Amino acid sequence: MTEFSTVLVANRGEIAVRVIRTLRAMGIRSVAVYSEADAGARHVREADTAVLLGPAAARESYLDIAKVVDAAKRTGAQAVHPGYGFLSENAAFAAALEDAGIAFLGPSARAIEVMGDKITAKNAVAEFDVPVVPGIARPGLTDAELIAAAEDIGYPVLVKPSAGGGGKGMRLVEEPDKLADALASARREAASAFGDDTLFLERFVLRPRHIEVQILADTHGNVVHLGERECSLQRRHQKVIEEAPSPLLDEVTRARIGEAACNTARSVDYTGAGTVEFIVSADRPDEFFFMEMNTRLQVEHPVTEMVTGLDLVEWQVRVAAGEKLGISQDEITMTGHAIEARVYAEDPARGFLPTGGLVLDVVEPSGQGIRIDSGLRAGTEVGSDYDPMLSKVIAHAADRAGALRKLDRALADTAVLGVVTNIDFARFLLADADVVAGRLDTGLLDRRLEDYVAADASDAQFIAAGAYRWLTRWPQGAEADLWARPTGWRVGAAAPTSVRLASPARTDHVRIVGTPGDATVSMEDGETRTLTASLDGSTLSVAVDGMRASYLVAAHDGHIWLSGSDGTAVLREVREVSVRTGDAHAGEAEITSPMPGAVIAVGVEHGATVTAGTAVVVVEAMKMEHSLTSPIDGTVELLVAAGDQVKVDQILARVIPHAPETPDNSGQPELAETTTKGAAS
Repeated sequence: MTEFSTVLVANRGEIAVRVIRTLRAMGIRSVAVYSEADAGARHVREADTAVLLGPAAARESYLDIAKVVDAAKRTGAQAVHPGYGFLSENAAFAAALEDAGIAFLGPSARAIEVMGDKITAKNAVAEFDVPVVPGIARPGLTDAELIAAAEDIGYPVLVKPSAGGGGKGMRLVEEPDKLADALASARREAASAFGDDTLFLERFVLRPRHIEVQILADTHGNVVHLGERECSLQRRHQKVIEEAPSPLLDEVTRARIGEAACNTARSVDYTGAGTVEFIVSADRPDEFFFMEMNTRLQVEHPVTEMVTGLDLVEWQVRVAAGEKLGISQDEITMTGHAIEARVYAEDPARGFLPTGGLVLDVVEPSGQGIRIDSGLRAGTEVGSDYDPMLSKVIAHAADRAGALRKLDRALADTAVLGVVTNIDFARFLLADADVVAGRLDTGLLDRRLEDYVAADASDAQFIAAGAYRWLTRWPQGAEADLWARPTGWRVGAAAPTSVRLASPARTDHVRIVGTPGDATVSMEDGETRTLTASLDGSTLSVAVDGMRASYLVAAHDGHIWLSGSDGTAVLREVREVSVRTGDAHAGEAEITSPMPGAVIAVGVEHGATVTAGTAVVVVEAMKMEHSLTSPIDGTVELLVAAGDQVKVDQILARVIPHAPETPDNSGQPELAETTTKGAAS
């Protein structure tokens, strides 16, 4: 048996950190690889040593086989763990490591190649009596052959590309006269995404559930399964919530589907950890069909680890070293229930557009039955170069109801200050009646999207953010210095300090009068309340009418982020230039970027006069151009130029309204301009 003293982790983010954790526990030296964009990343800091691969672009760093193999050689690594994504299912990478005499912590190149082609995989498992969805699958099928076969298969049918995954190129066709167009568009998308337009057809299973089985196989012919995971809560074929075991299967079906998964592994002499994915009808849970095999560790592997007590990464290392499994199928049991939620850098309220930004602080829960797999740390820059998944929150309890409650509480205690995430949406899903009852299918999440309304900042959070900005204007020890007080404080007077804040749904002023130990606060023209507030580092404490709350707070780029028991909120500070004539008042307008991207054009010059609807800036994001226009008439103050990279909600320009004509008030006292600054401390 081989012993590994050094293992290179050919990945980044939370999976790299998770693998390094097990290597450290096993006493194995870890080697990280990183791109220029990840120089300060958590996985780089936690590894024993790290090697720079190249620029941020994955094809020039994490996907460059020669660079990764060279890094393994230079650091003396005897084995490489690929994580998932990147090169994890690349047969050429596995072969290159074998040629270099370096162990690949995964299956053989042949197993990867066979299972990487859906047609070949389907034919291979069918020979081992694994149930497959009725359909037609062989290389080179023409549109005419597919259309003819659809009549025998029966509608609805699912058009699927042989190469690739992630739902690209898939088409659901319910009527014969729609199939020809679906085939044409599927071929175009498959060719563009994978360089291969080969298609096949399967019968579409009504009310499908996505259930997968974790297997382990050693080099001595032993194969066991570790139970199943339910992965039906997905959006656009990307999983969001996963759990183990599935609430659908009984013990008899669990044994049958587990044996089918083991036979799938046997069909390609599989070694290591792998996952076999099945489609199961919610109406006929005893009927399941092979979908595909993932020849790597899955994102959702923690739920299996929590119910079985086995460390899958440890077993990947031990199997690659030549060790026998040493456990029989009868010895593997699932105890309790585990549920995982993926935390993505995306904004559900904006159609799940990708977000990003600088991570100002991270709040992560802890406690019995709670696990966090995360690659985050304060100072991490979340950009658009890589997958938007940031971390995973996993909860384990004695039963499913307990796990659901525990996960919801854990998500409430999770926050990524500086980056908008899907955490609120995940909690919305967990509270859904069908989810609570275990009535799941792969279309459930999409059906619920129109019911989701993002939680807006509460009055309490507005007041807390206003109090934070107010407190940052008090110099240390200012209680004794009457003239060092924030703007608005006057001896013997009660002029308020006013902070104008915006949430996605509203813009309000928070007005505060007094001292931190004895103040009053109001919002717009609302009621006046008592306020005490204190700021200790990044911990903000406020008491409004005696009701105390505590927040972790951070400010950056004109935004204030709060995390407390009432959730996470981000409030934008709005700079206000007021022009007054009698009772008239007009405020400037800000043009912000709807997502991370690049400025590709600026339509006006700095200082130009524009009218409402004038195109000011064009931002390109996700290969789409977004023309951003002025909402009012006024003068433009440009803050970006063509070629600039911008963040979500970054202010790109301001439009300052023209001052209305005023009567001649010569001899009258001049009214001072009032300004609430937008710059963060």
